[in-house]
Amino acid sequence: MGRGRSVGAMRQRGALALRALRAWGPRQLLVAAAVAAAFAVLVGVATVLIPNPWFAREIETVWWNYPVWILTAIGVGLLTATYMRPAGTGAVDETPAERKSTRMGLAGGVLTWFAVGCPVCNKIALIALGYSGAITWFAPLQPVLAVAALILTGVALVWRLSGQVACPMPTNRRAGARGAAAELAR
Repeated sequence: MGRGRSVGAMRQRGALALRALRAWGPRQLLVAAAVAAAFAVLVGVATVLIPNPWFAREIETVWWNYPVWILTAIGVGLLTATYMRPAGTGAVDETPAERKSTRMGLAGGVLTWFAVGCPVCNKIALIALGYSGAITWFAPLQPVLAVAALILTGVALVWRLSGQVACPMPTNRRAGARGAAAELAR
């Protein structure tokens, strides 16, 4: 019984997230595209998924590096655009759920860098494990990090998007307070 409820709740969140995406305007779509491109270039250059003269990679890329890199870049771009406030609204305090989804999105982005990067070019892994340890222990862990990055980014995105529809924010604090007072008076 509990599993059926959780699956139903996940479906409902997914449906709300899709509804929120359909309601986006050009400003949010532009921000999503720009951030996705910037993230893809930043991670792609640093991990040499995009060949460049500044960085080198000792271990060749594997087939799954590219889809993880691109999907996470799209997710990070979309997630960033969820923080865009509608035009003409002021700043609103961040809720605990928003802080949690922010941390999940950041963790997903960082894990992507660890997942798609060269295992022996990663200075943290190299210092902690040494060259042979990075190949023996860290390289086999990279696909797990990739899946975790995709899940964290995806869950954060769905939470943020579904929250935009399920619990839309008032246009400003005064209007929100007046609207709530009027609703109570009815």
